[in-house]
Amino acid sequence: MKLQPLGDVAVVATLGEQIDPASLKLVLSFVEAVAQAKAKGILDIVPAYASVTVFYDSAQLGDAPGGAYESVCRLLEACAQKARSTPAPQGARAVEIPVCYGEDYGPDIEFVAEHCRIGIDEVISLHSGGDYLVHAIGFTPGFPYLGGLPEALCTPRKDTPRARVPAGSVAIGSAQTGVYPMASPGGWQIIGRTPMQLFRPHLDPASLLKPGDRVRFKPISPGDFELWR
Repeated sequence: MKLQPLGDVAVVATLGEQIDPASLKLVLSFVEAVAQAKAKGILDIVPAYASVTVFYDSAQLGDAPGGAYESVCRLLEACAQKARSTPAPQGARAVEIPVCYGEDYGPDIEFVAEHCRIGIDEVISLHSGGDYLVHAIGFTPGFPYLGGLPEALCTPRKDTPRARVPAGSVAIGSAQTGVYPMASPGGWQIIGRTPMQLFRPHLDPASLLKPGDRVRFKPISPGDFELWR
C-alpha cells in the first residue's frame, strides 16, 4: 500500500495497480475496515478503482502523536492489514438495466459498429450479453464505471465531448461502459438509453448502484421505453 497526502485534508491509499476484481475486493474490504474503526476525525471515505481517499478534520487530530497526517496513516496501515486478511463485504447485488439501443436513443452506435467492424445487431448482442462489475461511482452522482466490456466493443472516446448527454444514456469509453444518470457533458460513445433512474436524490442511498454490484443490460423496444417512463 502507498500513502500520499492530498493537501492537508485527506490521505490517498493506493492498494493496487490494476482495474480488476482483485483490486476491487481489496478496496471494498479496506473501506469496510476504515468505516468499522469509527476513528476520531475521519470525515469521508471515497473508493476508486484501486485506491481509497480518506478525508479527515485536522483540527480534531491536532494532539495526536506526529500530527493529524501521521495519525491517519497509522490508522490506514492497520486497516490495510485487516483488509488483506478478511473477505470482501457482502451485499453486492445483481441489477438488470433495460436499454433501448440505437436510433435517437443511441446516436453513436453506428460509429461503434464501424470502428469494431461488426454489425449494429452484434453491438447490441455483445453489449447486452456482458456481465459487468461496478468498479466505482463518480464523475456525476450515481455514474457507474463498469468493467467487463467485451474486447470486441472497445471504442475510443469522442475527440470532442458533447456539451449535453441525455440522462440515462448508455455509453462506451475505451474498455469501459457506463450510464449517465443525469444530463451532463460527456465524451463517451452513446449506444442506447435506459428509462431507469440511477440517481434518486430523494432516496437513501441515492445511487442505485454501488461498487461490487453486478450489472446486465436488457434490450427493450422504443415502445417499452416510453411505457417504462
